[in-house]
Amino acid sequence: MSAPEVLEALLQLEDSPANSRPTRYNTLLSKIVSTTSDEHLGPNLIAYAESILGDSNGIVTSRPLLASFVEEYRNLQDANTKIEVGTRVLEILQPRVVSFEEQDTKIKESLSDAYQELEDYSGAAKVLQTITLDSSQRAISDDDKAQIWIRIVRCYLEDDDPTNAMSYLNHVKNVLFHVQDKATKLMFQLSQARILDSQRQFLEASASYHGVSFEADVDEAERLMVLGKAITCAVLAPAGPTRAKTLARLYKDERASTIEQFGILEKIFLDRILSPEQVKAFETTLEQHQLAKTADGSTVLEKAVLEHNLLAASRLYSNIGFDELGVLLGVNAERAESYAAQMIEQGRLAGYIDQIDRFIFFEGEGSGERKTKHAERAVGKEVRKWDANVQSLAEEVEKITTLIQNRQPEFYEENMAH
Repeated sequence: MSAPEVLEALLQLEDSPANSRPTRYNTLLSKIVSTTSDEHLGPNLIAYAESILGDSNGIVTSRPLLASFVEEYRNLQDANTKIEVGTRVLEILQPRVVSFEEQDTKIKESLSDAYQELEDYSGAAKVLQTITLDSSQRAISDDDKAQIWIRIVRCYLEDDDPTNAMSYLNHVKNVLFHVQDKATKLMFQLSQARILDSQRQFLEASASYHGVSFEADVDEAERLMVLGKAITCAVLAPAGPTRAKTLARLYKDERASTIEQFGILEKIFLDRILSPEQVKAFETTLEQHQLAKTADGSTVLEKAVLEHNLLAASRLYSNIGFDELGVLLGVNAERAESYAAQMIEQGRLAGYIDQIDRFIFFEGEGSGERKTKHAERAVGKEVRKWDANVQSLAEEVEKITTLIQNRQPEFYEENMAH
């Protein structure tokens, strides 16, 4: 139907008897959808919606007509038409949305789908945010609320906006205890992992991904994919005792050997120094946010690899010069010293630095506890050994003195100074 034909038919309907309008409106709607060209479909549907929601029809007539319209609207194939029509209908409904909450919600959900189809995830999220979830007109379960909030979270994650995603994930967290739907709970876990991943909290993200990989309700292929994400996050995490525990847990997972990232996981777990070729191959599997630059200008991966290789070097050497360490790590001596100092200070590497002789002395496993006193950083293994030997010698002398006093009291009195 052409636009003039639709407008003429609508004018006639508005002047027709009220009891015959519903049937005639529905007939016209079917005709518009089936016979209108793509070019005129949007304007015709908008004209139809304006008519059924106009002053000539009361709420009793408008509500079922709008419900029928919404069903046809949700079946539209063209995303642009759906956005054009949905946006205008929502504008018409806004002043009296309380009377049409259910239809308003369905239109917004379908409009959000259209935005997602066009990869406008921010637009999709903003539409979903306007859905009324605290209503006095209809009962909305915690499951329904959580499903809407999870959709918003996923849209913001696709738009690379973890801040807004986290805000709505917290909404879900507040009602999660009452949510019954397993799929919603699973999406919560996965969304939480993705947010932690986006915020570069890689150890926490790895643990969350690993937990999801055990969910029986998830397809086997998807579980392995999530396990791969857990391994990737563990590799990118700061080197140290905490990451070592995470790597051990993943390495012992029987499924890990089937994952593409297993090669680099094994080398890191076994404290082997990574070559540039191995790092470059792993880099091709990373997502965009995992390739972001850090404060010192290096990427997240470059920093993680440098820290790992430094930790691996501490297994091979008792001590090493700044220049030699720089060559081993592929950086200059100053940067090698800076990374070592930072890791020692944070308790991720045990050792101390002699800046006069330009040497780093390694002392085994890091404690994982941050060191705050300069003296703790300066005292090395040799000094502590000397202290222990002196203490042991003093204890032995004390034992001998006590033994002499007990067995030869006269000799003790004559010869021991007071």
